[in-house]
Amino acid sequence: MDSYQKEFKPKSFWKRPEGVTGAIFLGALAVGGGFLILSNLAWIIGMIQNTIVLAVLLIVLAAIVYMVLDPRMRNLVWYGYKSVMRWVTGLFVQLDPIGILKSYVEDLKDNLRKMNKQISILRGQMHKLQEIIFNNKKQIESNLQLASKAKASNKQAIMILKSRKAGRLRESNMRLEDLYKKMEVLYRVLTKMYENSQILMEDIKDQVEVKEQERKAIHASHSAMRSAMSIMSGDPDRRAMFDSAMEAIADDVANKVGEMERFMEMSSNFMDSIDLQNGIFEEEGMKMLEKWEKEGVSLILGEEKQNLLLKANDDDEVLDLDQPVKEPVREAGHRNQYDSFFE
Repeated sequence: MDSYQKEFKPKSFWKRPEGVTGAIFLGALAVGGGFLILSNLAWIIGMIQNTIVLAVLLIVLAAIVYMVLDPRMRNLVWYGYKSVMRWVTGLFVQLDPIGILKSYVEDLKDNLRKMNKQISILRGQMHKLQEIIFNNKKQIESNLQLASKAKASNKQAIMILKSRKAGRLRESNMRLEDLYKKMEVLYRVLTKMYENSQILMEDIKDQVEVKEQERKAIHASHSAMRSAMSIMSGDPDRRAMFDSAMEAIADDVANKVGEMERFMEMSSNFMDSIDLQNGIFEEEGMKMLEKWEKEGVSLILGEEKQNLLLKANDDDEVLDLDQPVKEPVREAGHRNQYDSFFE
């Protein structure tokens, strides 16, 4: 279970899409009510002076005070208000968490295709870079040998020329080896994200398949009226609790998909800034990657992030670029990462 799941708390009404609608409605009601009162103040004063009207107003006021003071009635009115705002918002925004999760599955499928292609391009670039570094080393050795022979033959100009060329190639290789290390970080992270995201997609699909039927059963057995009665009696609304858990899953998936897409964009920009033909790359791309390395725990990678960074910077951990990208297989007894949301 990751840290997000451990700290899972249902979103408050005001932080949900229907909460925005509710806030706008209350604001409009307050402004509209204030305007009507001010523009009809004389008429209202005249009506209050009428005994019958005053009695009706007092009854209405007493009912409002009762609803405010009585917990059960207050909860019922609050439940009704939230239900209406949710219905209104649902006319314009997708609120069904099952539908939202289905759309995220499609997004993940699309992102996984793009990520697989990105990994292949990166692998090809790393092979080219390895070849450039290897050829530079051969030229360094060749130039140093020529410089040594020139020195032995007392050919000062040739010795200086070959020594300087070897020095420039050595400096170039140092930069290229640093670049390769960063590309290795990208490769390790992308392949691990690819693996974890496939497992994430399978876990979401399983949850959707199981919970879609469960949600239909709960909504059928816990009608709006029954939920309202549960609220009045002080019992938890099972339907609301179930929907809250599904919404929390949708939020978690949204954050992970967002992280996945941001890293893919960053890695793509990094690769675009590299010109292997001329052995140059933009420092900005390196800084972006270094910034990501220093950021907190990844939602998709979890604690694996630090392990990947350590491996990329460990000379003993040799990366095999010829090894195909691992296709993850969920182990027997695998526990869906979202089961805990319903516990």
